[in-house]
Amino acid sequence: MVGGDYFVRIDLYARSLSPTEMTNVTESRSRIIKSSPPDNDWRLLLRLVPYARRSGKLFLISFGLLIPLAISNAIQPLIIGQAISKIRNEKTWDFVNNLSMLDGLNLLTLLLMATVVVRLILTAIQGYTVQRIGQKITADIRNDLFDRVTSLAVRFFDRTPVGKLITRLTNDVEALGDVFTTGAIGIISDLFSIVVMLYYMFTLQWQIAVMLLIMLVPVGAVVIYFQQEYRKANYRGREELSQLNSMVQENVVGINVVQLFRREKYNAELFRTVRDRYIREIDKTNFHDSAVSATLEWISLVAIAAVLWLGGLMVLNKTLDFGTLSAFILYAQRLFEPLRQFAEKFTAIQSGFTAVERINDILDEPIEIQDIAEAQSLHLTHVDSASQGEIRFEHVWFAYKDDEYVIRDLDFTIKPGEKIALVGPTGAGKSSIVRLLCRLYEPTRGRILIDGVDINQITQAELRRYLGVILQDGFLFAGDVKMNITLGEEYTEAEILQAARSTNIDRFIDQLPQGYNTQLRERGSNLSAGQKQLIAFARSVIRNPRILVLDEATASLDVGTEVLIQDALDRLIVDRTAIIIAHRLSTIRNVDRIFVLKQGTLIESGSHEELIDGGGLYASLYQLQMLGT
Repeated sequence: MVGGDYFVRIDLYARSLSPTEMTNVTESRSRIIKSSPPDNDWRLLLRLVPYARRSGKLFLISFGLLIPLAISNAIQPLIIGQAISKIRNEKTWDFVNNLSMLDGLNLLTLLLMATVVVRLILTAIQGYTVQRIGQKITADIRNDLFDRVTSLAVRFFDRTPVGKLITRLTNDVEALGDVFTTGAIGIISDLFSIVVMLYYMFTLQWQIAVMLLIMLVPVGAVVIYFQQEYRKANYRGREELSQLNSMVQENVVGINVVQLFRREKYNAELFRTVRDRYIREIDKTNFHDSAVSATLEWISLVAIAAVLWLGGLMVLNKTLDFGTLSAFILYAQRLFEPLRQFAEKFTAIQSGFTAVERINDILDEPIEIQDIAEAQSLHLTHVDSASQGEIRFEHVWFAYKDDEYVIRDLDFTIKPGEKIALVGPTGAGKSSIVRLLCRLYEPTRGRILIDGVDINQITQAELRRYLGVILQDGFLFAGDVKMNITLGEEYTEAEILQAARSTNIDRFIDQLPQGYNTQLRERGSNLSAGQKQLIAFARSVIRNPRILVLDEATASLDVGTEVLIQDALDRLIVDRTAIIIAHRLSTIRNVDRIFVLKQGTLIESGSHEELIDGGGLYASLYQLQMLGT
């Protein structure tokens, strides 16, 4: 449902639902979220491979640094152990054994410092490289996700709250970037370090090495268990965050209704309900994350104690040098450090997998309306051509939901240059006809033709250049007036000025502080509703459409502005096919034909006089409006 489960439509703000009823609805939503099992991690990981390939060189650099980093880390305990053995006159490396005490300690100190410097430099290089990989992959995924969202059919947005989409494009993509910046490569590095350290431990003393290796098995099992639980809680937490964002977005957009109907406290209570569920899920993720860290901390201390016990016995039995025991104590500490880091990074990866799963829901969403490979072109010619602009509906049926038809067997033809008005009560299907004609939705049955060509055979770009649609609410983007007229397409300054003059809005624009370069705020909030609509008219005119569709286009204009626009429209619709939706029947008396709709069915058609004489639905609607004036 549009806007989430708590508000089906904006008018629910005025309904008398109790907080308990709304809580039951949102709790049902929560149960659905909890029943959604996470997808397979490996399948999700494969979805990231194409993005990783784009950064192949950076990945090679990062992986190439793993070997020297792991060796420099693993050799340090050995050097320290050799220094202790040198002090105790125990057996050391041959090249150290032949040196004096001072020279031997100096050499070992220099070797230790060299490994520290090498590790610092390589760690810095790898960290920078990994961050670059993460940022590049994040940017690529965000671009693909945005392209996908803007390519989806309007039907998708009818059922998807805006807040959810924003969460996917922001929070989820950032979490996915962490998979690479702190996760995947870091985990491989940690695993490689563990393997290298185990190798050196086995070369020193295999019994102690086996003991430490056996201790890793239960630790690994505990980590895997807690990480799986973390993944489930994290998935539910992100879903609740989407609900929060959706609620915030809806309340901001509908702030006028919220305040007019005094719904502030009620909506705040709903928000707290969702917020509390979000906090509960986040608490679970924090618990499982902390449990992993605590378990590893406890096991690492046990491991050091075990090394001291077994190693101490060997030292007493003179089967192990004190320097080697010191090296093993350091190894026991360092062995669990990459494992602790591994667990932390694995947490980031699990969060990233949750993000991948949610992002895949968007990337896997089928694009309902697409251009076919054999798409035809209408080959626009001069607007004076009398042969262009025919519209034909052939037994068209349409339903927003299965079998709930709002358009039923529409079959009519609009001739080139003909002016048609669509009339009918609310819900008759007038706006749905416009949406189908513009191919924002596909007909359930039947087909629509323009100039004898099925609109499914025409590219969407060509079709929408051929059609000029002016809606009741002229939406404006943040940017200057000129950009809102051209919408990023290439037009000359003269064409922009001509479009403004032909719609009689040039004087209004000249009165703005910077004229055509005046910056508009989001949704044009620094303009009146009428001024926004004037710019929307110019936006349509500059494209010189063959078919013009007006959906209550003058409803938000004051009388003076409407006179200017009506004068422009009278000139604009000459030699063009026009479809006009208007509730004020007095404004459509001069059209060629009027189509009267009821429950998606065409029940009457004819001129104003013919329909008045017929005494049908149109005559009744007209008489009612005349009585009200």
